[in-house]
Amino acid sequence: MSEKKIFNTDAAPKAIGPYNQAVQAGNTLYVSGQIALIPETMQLVATGVEDETHQVLKNVSTILAHAGYSFQDVVKTSIFISSMDDFTIINDVYAQYFVDNQPARETVAVKTLPKNVNVEISVIAWKESV
Repeated sequence: MSEKKIFNTDAAPKAIGPYNQAVQAGNTLYVSGQIALIPETMQLVATGVEDETHQVLKNVSTILAHAGYSFQDVVKTSIFISSMDDFTIINDVYAQYFVDNQPARETVAVKTLPKNVNVEISVIAWKESV
């Protein structure tokens, strides 16, 4: 088994805790949960759950690309939301990023998310060779 590799990029929000943006083990990349922070300012997108979801997925995309992966390589996503009332909006935005490669996934409503955001998404990506 190959060593694990750590990935962090200034093009995505800095970690707000003791974790890395992504860790690669073998051919699998584990991307930490992302929230709607704008990387340049570390300020939250404050214009609603639709814009939050777009920013979250942009952040995920940036980290994937930094590690040499893309949404096409994602095999599993975990979506945490503050209210199931937002499920349809989040799902509609999500579908724009996973057009012909829908990974396995769960979506769960939780009591509170970091910085009181509405959505957090983490992904697992895999490539046959890296």
